[in-house]
Amino acid sequence: MQVGPLVPARSPAIPVAGFKDVYDVAAVEKALAGLPQSANEALRALYEKMLRLGGQRFTVKPSALPEMDDLVEDLPNFAEVIEEIRRQLALCVDSSDPIELPPILLLGEPGIGKTHFAQRIADLIGTGCGFVPMSSLTAGWILSGASSQWKNAKPGKVFETFLNGKYANPVIVVDEIDKAAADGQYDPLGPLYELLETKTAAHFVDEFAEVPIDASGALWFATANDASRIPEPILNRMNVYEIEPPDFDGSVRIARAIYREIRAAHEWGRRFPETPAASVLEKLASLTPREMRRAVLTAFGNAKLAGRDEVRPEDVPEPRGARRARIGF
Repeated sequence: MQVGPLVPARSPAIPVAGFKDVYDVAAVEKALAGLPQSANEALRALYEKMLRLGGQRFTVKPSALPEMDDLVEDLPNFAEVIEEIRRQLALCVDSSDPIELPPILLLGEPGIGKTHFAQRIADLIGTGCGFVPMSSLTAGWILSGASSQWKNAKPGKVFETFLNGKYANPVIVVDEIDKAAADGQYDPLGPLYELLETKTAAHFVDEFAEVPIDASGALWFATANDASRIPEPILNRMNVYEIEPPDFDGSVRIARAIYREIRAAHEWGRRFPETPAASVLEKLASLTPREMRRAVLTAFGNAKLAGRDEVRPEDVPEPRGARRARIGF
């Protein structure tokens, strides 16, 4: 039978699920049996939870190539990385292989939508998402756990994502990786040297749990503003995409997408038009995507306070810079 060319699915592609053991239940049973009476009770409870949940998780892949044109329309400045993801998805669609993506670093100015993009990809792929905000973290154990001998120790974010999630190939977003603050004892990025390599990630040991997990299926996204603050070995393990700020037309498209997203997420949104007026989009286009999100929500509220079910330009707050410029006059 002749096979035609691979074409995108016209409707959302239903994920095809297999199964994979992310940890060995027998190893957990042995670790639990070997705990002394004086052992950390939180560790004992963790082993019991691992046994209760079992080590098997879904592996997910699309049954057809997902339609990604809407993603390009909503986030035009991410077109290059979207195309790379599309290529990788195409490779696994007609095989039994799970989704594989090289670790991806999204590099660009603050507020241009890098974190939002990573979360949109997680929704598209459908494998769940673990989120690690590095700007507020100072110790390597946040990723890899701390020894159970320490007071208030607990597993790291990576282990928790695999334990509490349903999937063996979750998206893990390491947000603002360039803002991780090291101290004299801990390197907050240290665990990534192991986790970003498939072979070593397959036997990743969280320092708290002390039982190996197979983290090799994780789909890694990192965001950063300044590549110079990221160690070269980490950069070498990732595909780096420099995300430029959108032009005016792109900003209008992003503003329209954010408006529709917020409207659709709330019951009160049904009272507003599906698309705002062009004059509203033009005013929103002067903001960064991060500022747009706040401004759109504020505009909805201002419209309601004015007794309207339609956003007008005057409902959109002025950019923060513009407000600061008027101080002192």
